[in-house]
Amino acid sequence: MPSTSNTSTLITTAMHRVRKHGSLIIAATLLAAACDAPTVAQFNSSTPEAAGRDPSSLQLLATGLLAQNRGGAQAYVSTVGRLGRESFNYVPTEGRNTTHFLLGPGPLDPTGFAAGNWAAHYGNMRDIYIFLKIVDAAPLTATFTALQQDAARGFAKTIYAHELLSVITTRDTIGAVVEIMENPNELAPFVSRDSVYRHITGLLDEAKANLDAAGAAAFPFTLHAGYAGFNTPATYARYNRALAARAYVYRGSLGCGTTCYTSALTALAGSFINPTGPLRAGPFHPYSTASGDATNNFFFSTASDLVAHPSIRTDAQLRVDGSRDLRLIAKTDTATPVKNSTPAGAGIPSNIRFKIYADRSSPIFIITNEELILLRAEARWFTGDKLNAIADLNIVRQTAGGLAPSTLTILSTNAEFITALLYERRYSL
Repeated sequence: MPSTSNTSTLITTAMHRVRKHGSLIIAATLLAAACDAPTVAQFNSSTPEAAGRDPSSLQLLATGLLAQNRGGAQAYVSTVGRLGRESFNYVPTEGRNTTHFLLGPGPLDPTGFAAGNWAAHYGNMRDIYIFLKIVDAAPLTATFTALQQDAARGFAKTIYAHELLSVITTRDTIGAVVEIMENPNELAPFVSRDSVYRHITGLLDEAKANLDAAGAAAFPFTLHAGYAGFNTPATYARYNRALAARAYVYRGSLGCGTTCYTSALTALAGSFINPTGPLRAGPFHPYSTASGDATNNFFFSTASDLVAHPSIRTDAQLRVDGSRDLRLIAKTDTATPVKNSTPAGAGIPSNIRFKIYADRSSPIFIITNEELILLRAEARWFTGDKLNAIADLNIVRQTAGGLAPSTLTILSTNAEFITALLYERRYSL
């Protein structure tokens, strides 16, 4: 795993520089109603020309986009865990963790509790919109070339697509807004779920074309250590293709079928998938305890009110020696005492807590080689390549879980395959 030691230095330095000029990272763009969309926070100067003359300004903006992309990660993990009934937050001082997430049918608190996990993504999309306008308008110089301009576009559009993917996976048939308007007071219309996915994959394809056009040129800014191995336009494009594969597979399972699964396989071929490589490999959000940086609040020894659904233990399959799936052992332990909801009895008591994040500096992966192999298994199965789909499942199943090979055969039904796939996803991801 790449070291995160220089990540906090990059983010902290940027934060200090921004504070020196009296702003938070791109904070003025989050207050968009008070200003025109093209206006950004005063770093050294807000003009596009200044960004072109002063590469450090572009660095600060790029660092802000990465920091904000990270900023929504923990809320996303917590929200989808609870909505999926895989995890619960039984902190005794906040009953809405139960009454809003578990009991239903709603409505959700309009002040944002449980209805959040929205502003962070759209806030960053607004900032990406402004970033792209600055990049497009910046004059080309010896230190900011046309190739670097393309690299910056590919970088930003990929993050935009990632933010939008986080929105639609939590809104499903509600759909979402995909367009940021010039006037920040004007809201673009909601579009259907399928339209959102088509917009995401189209945007990722645009970004890939920009990254390819950049060729061997370097980014005109430095990415943090979570992108080690993905910090040039050519290698970042592999991350872009990984996200595209995720989006295509999701859409494939929602009715697009063979067409999307075929596109997913093409995207996977250009990604960083490696069936013989480490499963826990890929770009990640870094955290640290350095001053000014963010910590991972899922650190298991202090997040003792976060528990797993009890079935995670009883559903774990047995290894040949009778012990449970290695992923269960690696990712959970027993809490004392048994945790219950507030109000008591409204949720499911559990004494199983997660220990995925060992300390406050533990990274949260954005997408891993392990997930890519499972995405390929699904795409292969539903395009008729069932034998290799089973082989992909077994790579994860045997390597990560220590389990015997799957009992699936090419004669297994689609329902049987989906059951087997969901088991591997549950314990791997």
